[in-house]
Amino acid sequence: MKFPGQRKSKHYFPVKSRDPLLAQLTQQPQPFSTYICGIDQTLVDIEAKVEDELLERYGLPKGNSTLINDEQAHNLYHELKSNEMISDEFAGGTIGNTVHNYSILADDRSVLFGVMSQKVMVGSYAYRYLCNTSSKVDLNYLQPVDGPIGRCFTLISDCGERTFAISKGSMDKLTPEFINKDVIQGCSALVLTAYLMRASDGDGITDAAMTAIEYAKEAEVPVVLTLGTRFLIQEDPKWWQDFIRNHVTILAMNEDEGEALTGFKDPLLASEAALEWCDMVLTTAGPIGLYTAGYAEDSAKRETSHTLLPGAIPEFNRYEFSRPMLKDDCETPIKVYAHISPYMGGPELIRNTNGAGDGALSALLHDLSANTFHKTNVPGSSKHKRDGLCYSSFSQVCKYANRVAYEVLAQHSPRLSRGLPEREDSLEESYWER
Repeated sequence: MKFPGQRKSKHYFPVKSRDPLLAQLTQQPQPFSTYICGIDQTLVDIEAKVEDELLERYGLPKGNSTLINDEQAHNLYHELKSNEMISDEFAGGTIGNTVHNYSILADDRSVLFGVMSQKVMVGSYAYRYLCNTSSKVDLNYLQPVDGPIGRCFTLISDCGERTFAISKGSMDKLTPEFINKDVIQGCSALVLTAYLMRASDGDGITDAAMTAIEYAKEAEVPVVLTLGTRFLIQEDPKWWQDFIRNHVTILAMNEDEGEALTGFKDPLLASEAALEWCDMVLTTAGPIGLYTAGYAEDSAKRETSHTLLPGAIPEFNRYEFSRPMLKDDCETPIKVYAHISPYMGGPELIRNTNGAGDGALSALLHDLSANTFHKTNVPGSSKHKRDGLCYSSFSQVCKYANRVAYEVLAQHSPRLSRGLPEREDSLEESYWER
């Protein structure tokens, strides 16, 4: 596994010199590999520039999101394709993006649960999905289904307005029987999206997700939830608060979703409120940057050397050099916060914001998994005298998530095509050393 962030060798494992003769007589343990699991609605994002006449003909209200059936989706795709109006086709889905990015960053395995068309034709939606997913993502546990996976059409008008047409296909047909208990209980984290909890009658993906959550909780595997959209959360915030309190370890959201969940418009206050229901929060806030919030042991807190920041909570980043911990693992838990502004002020040109939050979450998951890897392979390290949730401090997780989000924003696809560069030509090394 690659370790998170651009770190110098002194930040890797503590290494003790061994006598070469004794080393031959001593059996060395085999390195233990780690991985994460995700459950997603498998879908493909199809982007095209269209005239308003096409939207009217298909009954798609301009600027809105509309569900369409398989026949409408087939006809729409055929028309866009035959008229060469499609500009891009990407493998999509919040969790699909996240586990793909995780495998790119960690150069290691992840496992995706979902559905896949049993018959995959060259050039089909399913084919596009498979082609645009990292080979490090284990797709062997996907449930085969008759019919297409989901499709999300992003139709861009001349004025720049985006209209969404979504065809569910069979993306919600995942059943609990295809959730492998041993795989879930052996992973470093289970990551889910709020969309999974709102399946229609007859679709099994909600039951499958709940089954996976129960398996994870039995083995004390962290459950990570990303909220997806404010419109889903604001329908019933209390239900989501109770769900997070009962099932979720780490929560990922943006400032709009945070406001819908907690009632606080300020992302810092929203993060603080969410800590009443979970152990750690990652909040992305667009041009403001991103926040991490969580718990640390009071006796092990580490004070920052950075400038103390003003905000709704004065000097909130004072202990950002502390490592995140589960609240229950702390004898005297304290709340800790960290913030970072957009990396280099953000890209010069942002063509698409889709996937930036997924990129930030994948960085956090990489750091969490690295902690499991290091703890298992180097159990005697002083780093693990206390059970930490992540390998790095709140501050370092912020920087890593921020850097990955920038990499996604600087391209058009919501998925990384490569890991972070070995050297940062555009920024001094001190970014990672601070």
